[in-house]
Amino acid sequence: MRNLKNILVTGGCGFIGVNFIRLLFKHTPEFSGRIINLDALTYAGNITSLQEIEKEFGIDSGSTVRYFFELGDICDRQRLEGIFDKYDIDTVVNFAAESHVDRSILGPETFVKTNVMGTFALLDVARRHWQLDAEDSSGPLPVSADAEYIPGVIFHHVSTDEVYGSLGEAGFFTETTPYDPRSPYSASKAASDHLVMAWHHTYGLPVTLSNCSNNFGPFQFPEKLIPLMIINMMEGKPLPVYGDGKNIRDWLYVEDHGRALWAILSKGQLGEKYNVGGENEMENVAIIDELIKIVADKSGMDPEKIRRTIRFVKDRPGHDRRYAIDCSRIKEELGWERETSFEEGLIKTVEWYRDNMTWINRIRSGEYRYWVEENYGRR
Repeated sequence: MRNLKNILVTGGCGFIGVNFIRLLFKHTPEFSGRIINLDALTYAGNITSLQEIEKEFGIDSGSTVRYFFELGDICDRQRLEGIFDKYDIDTVVNFAAESHVDRSILGPETFVKTNVMGTFALLDVARRHWQLDAEDSSGPLPVSADAEYIPGVIFHHVSTDEVYGSLGEAGFFTETTPYDPRSPYSASKAASDHLVMAWHHTYGLPVTLSNCSNNFGPFQFPEKLIPLMIINMMEGKPLPVYGDGKNIRDWLYVEDHGRALWAILSKGQLGEKYNVGGENEMENVAIIDELIKIVADKSGMDPEKIRRTIRFVKDRPGHDRRYAIDCSRIKEELGWERETSFEEGLIKTVEWYRDNMTWINRIRSGEYRYWVEENYGRR
């Protein structure tokens, strides 16, 4: 196991970052270090999702402080250097990214800036802070996953299965599948993946990389498919479905993703990548049908009435037909297994959104942005 003391989590106020931070503090007893959450708090960053963590582990907790929040952009090298020095960062988990495909089609420049240039800045600051130089033999070397102790310096980059492109009716993405991105979003993530591996091979930066399938669960921004459908069903609004609705995705409950990331951080082989999938291939229309059944059951609504609100809309450009992950490597090498079935995860997710309408309404009203404006001015 690696001895990880000061973990810089970038993008920690986003959906996956929030759940990862909560997992480490609440359900990972072997973790006793500190987390420094760096987030630019763009529209998808919601600091209120971590109020419980701030209260229990932050500077006003009244006990040993283990959680720190820093407002900042990963493109800001000076800000990054100050954080690395202030907290003596030994671990980076890079969630910071623009991630919505539709937004990338309308405004690709932001995706290139954050996902490519931001990752570059983060990599280079980490390299300089850890004093790694090209062809420096004293730099960290790959260590086998079964070693008793692995030095606690590591840069983990969180990526997506979308970098692989689109699959036909058969086959799975593996760690050796050639990259074939089809959208500005996936192209920017593919570029960042290549930068991460280049910094490892050129400078000896101790890196790991993961490519995950579609995540779902609590705290996901309402524009994404599953929370959008849940909320619209509860409120009797139309359910917009792209194209024929038969695009297939592999769905992974977000807490299982967090456990996979912790396994990689703890004992993953340096310079290697791991695919993380839920082994739950579903057509979009099938997911919506399952959600209709659950929402109807939980709310007493008529499922047929909900079903009649489905509206098929014009497909988005370059909409990949099928993604499917082969996650056998992380299962065999690191002993990770998903703990939450797709049905159980959907039920938990529906219940969470049903019970957290205040959280949803704060996003709709913009209230979740007030903290930023009050403390740092309008952004």
